[in-house]
Amino acid sequence: MPPQMQHLAVLFADISDSTKLYAALGDSAARSIVNECLSLIGGVVERHQGRVVKTLGDEVLTAFPNADAAVLAASEMQSQVSAQRHGKYPVRIHVGLHYGPVLVEDGDVFGDTVNAAAYLTAVASADQILTTGEMERNLSPELKNCVRPVFKAILKGSVDEATVYQVIWHQDDDHLTDVNIGSQKIIPGDQGSLLVAYGERMLRLDQARPSMTIGRGDDCDLVVTEKFASRQHVSIRLMRTHFYLVDHSINGTFVALESGDEVHVLRGELLLDGSGSMSLGRSGRDGATEVITFRRDRRSMYRVQ
Repeated sequence: MPPQMQHLAVLFADISDSTKLYAALGDSAARSIVNECLSLIGGVVERHQGRVVKTLGDEVLTAFPNADAAVLAASEMQSQVSAQRHGKYPVRIHVGLHYGPVLVEDGDVFGDTVNAAAYLTAVASADQILTTGEMERNLSPELKNCVRPVFKAILKGSVDEATVYQVIWHQDDDHLTDVNIGSQKIIPGDQGSLLVAYGERMLRLDQARPSMTIGRGDDCDLVVTEKFASRQHVSIRLMRTHFYLVDHSINGTFVALESGDEVHVLRGELLLDGSGSMSLGRSGRDGATEVITFRRDRRSMYRVQ
């Protein structure tokens, strides 16, 4: 079937802090819990006339024919997952949804509507559902009472500030934080992915690959030969909308910034923004010849392949 443009409500549901779950329980036990949660979400989607487009690790991309169905499904997902919590490691999810035009091709969905929903999922906290003004405008009068404005943001595909809404799914108000309407709250936007290059190899960090490791160890994503580098020297991680360098080494990581300044990071973290370079274990000023470069790719970090 040729690609078609359709207006759909796109919903992402993601398991919060799943990395900690795997670390605590091990791969097999954690995967069993994750699969149970994903199966529960799939059942909710079906009951509300939606469809699961695909599963991305511990995250589900779904689509619905209208805004009401998506909001009702998101609320039931949270309620069902909350009701299933038991034991020492309860599962929680965060959800983002948006309504608008999408390109449908071979059952998959593409476009700024998908990117915006993915972005809202990333900035939503555990137990939270975030959506957009476009979704709110397309809700029935009865469901408009279930959403409230909480932030401002600049969504992908637009240069204007948009209002971000929270979907209220709890049965009581004790869970809600009062919103300070008078404050100007603009949440960080989607500034694009991060490209990290070493020699002829380049890796792209984004929603699909949220972390990477660099060092002398063969199990690193980028393997270097610098004698002052540790085996697991440094990692780079996507945390919501920002990329952080985290040093694990003995000698530290030297990061050259666009400003010309050089920062020595030793067993600490550094926000990576714009572009620059790093050397492991010793500064370029002290003879380091192996240089790893990084730069922001301004295309959406949340686009779904």
